[in-house]
Amino acid sequence: MASILTTARDLERARQIVGVLAKHGFGELLGRSGLSSLVPGGRDRSEATRVPMGERIRLVLQDLGPSAVKLGQIASTRPDLIPADVMIELKKLQDAVPPEPFDQIKATVEADLGATIAEVFSTFDDRPLASASIGQVHRAMLRMPDGDLDVVVKVQRSNVRDVVQRDVDLLYWLAHSIERNVPEMRLYNPVKMVGEFDQAITAELDYTQEADNCERFARNFDGHPHVKFPKVYRSASSRRVLTLEFLPGLKIDEACRDHGFPGELIARRSVDIIIKQIFEDGFFHADPHPGNVFVLGTPEEPIIGLIDLGMVGRLTPALRDKIIDLMVAAVREDLQGVADALYAVGRPTRKVDRHAYDAEVAMLAGKYLGKKLEDIELSAMIRDLANGAQKYGIEVPADFLLFGKSIMTVEGVGKEIYPQLDVFAEVKPYFLRLIKARYSPERVTQDFMRSAMKLSGAATDMPVQLQEILDDLRKGAFRLEVREASLRTASDELGRRLFAGLVVGSMFLSASILVASKEYWAGGIVAGLAAVYVAMHRMGVFFLRREQQFEDKR
Repeated sequence: MASILTTARDLERARQIVGVLAKHGFGELLGRSGLSSLVPGGRDRSEATRVPMGERIRLVLQDLGPSAVKLGQIASTRPDLIPADVMIELKKLQDAVPPEPFDQIKATVEADLGATIAEVFSTFDDRPLASASIGQVHRAMLRMPDGDLDVVVKVQRSNVRDVVQRDVDLLYWLAHSIERNVPEMRLYNPVKMVGEFDQAITAELDYTQEADNCERFARNFDGHPHVKFPKVYRSASSRRVLTLEFLPGLKIDEACRDHGFPGELIARRSVDIIIKQIFEDGFFHADPHPGNVFVLGTPEEPIIGLIDLGMVGRLTPALRDKIIDLMVAAVREDLQGVADALYAVGRPTRKVDRHAYDAEVAMLAGKYLGKKLEDIELSAMIRDLANGAQKYGIEVPADFLLFGKSIMTVEGVGKEIYPQLDVFAEVKPYFLRLIKARYSPERVTQDFMRSAMKLSGAATDMPVQLQEILDDLRKGAFRLEVREASLRTASDELGRRLFAGLVVGSMFLSASILVASKEYWAGGIVAGLAAVYVAMHRMGVFFLRREQQFEDKR
């Protein structure tokens, strides 16, 4: 049970969120979702409603602070849920966060490492290289037995965990309220969006996960001469502090424009690296934007350095096979094959009209297929196909969309430095190799043996299970039970409202009788108690709904 202080703080934050939404022209949405009562006069401002929807959403997220900005950044990776005009605005969101005072950074480092900064580092720059919503990065020299090492130290903000948890809880409550009361908003699945944000932000709050990712990428590319990942120094790292090797590289555009690095070679190597991560390893950098990619080495032998490895995607072997089927069907210009492969990738959430779905996919794929391979924008095709699947109730896995985002990002960066970049041509050798491996005698035999073992186990268990069902039928103990998840909540809320109505009505009636009998003080006290009861009842319902929503989330 939340304390009164916590409850009051959360209610104040909820009022702030509703106030910002009202300020930027979302008063109608608040009124329909029942949230406008939290802020008096929470109605649309006429001048705000004239601003385009995407821009208003971006302004709301900026006004609500770092957690909301991070939510917008994650939402910008979901083209299946977010309209194109809103996507454009969300991509403008940047972490414009003032740096935390160095005294607090120092306290966090020393508390987590169990030693003073001077004992661990010979130098530690108090000016951050970068400052974001979760943490900030500082240059330092790490003391080591063989000599000091040039490192960067990523330090989490001191109170960010509590702030994020509070905001996530309130975002769940807000998303549930909107989804329950505004049916047309369910298309965008706000609860699911907050859930993905919750998962992503929780992972980012634990720097040991990023350290694990760095080491896994390094193992996957062991012996690869053209890529570099920063080394992790575990002795100077913790959940809130991450010490990494400093990569003295150049930004991609700067390397090609000012230092003579060949754009074609860097673009092709960047695509090869991300394709290997996706199709060979099934573990890939989900946010390879230009700020996370550096060029090291020489113009003759450039090396691609990748940093900020907290957000990663994972593809199971089964999902990789389905994506390959989709890509092969696209290369063969097999429209029905594209539709079938996309259907296999996703998960239908309702009955799908296959004729209409096939026609939609054929129309979308037809925009890209039939062109020369070098003219096909692979990332745009993936985005449009995912949108088409979502339209017909086919839920596309988040990792498939992260795959599309990674391809989109690398393709965009590559074409800036080498406009003739042909992603399909770079991907083709991996497809051929993986298809050959899929239908090799070893793989076919392995799949056959696995299926035979599953079938054998099912055949062994089925007679026993059928016998149990028949015994229950014979004894009259067989029951078919259907549950409506929201029925208990609805009946409980109805009962509370009826009880509250009877109590408040009786109290106001008593107050009226006392006032009529000229017992003004007594009547006023009873009426005041009735008003207090109404206010407490509303707060009780407010926090009961939040508690139930959090239970549903877990």
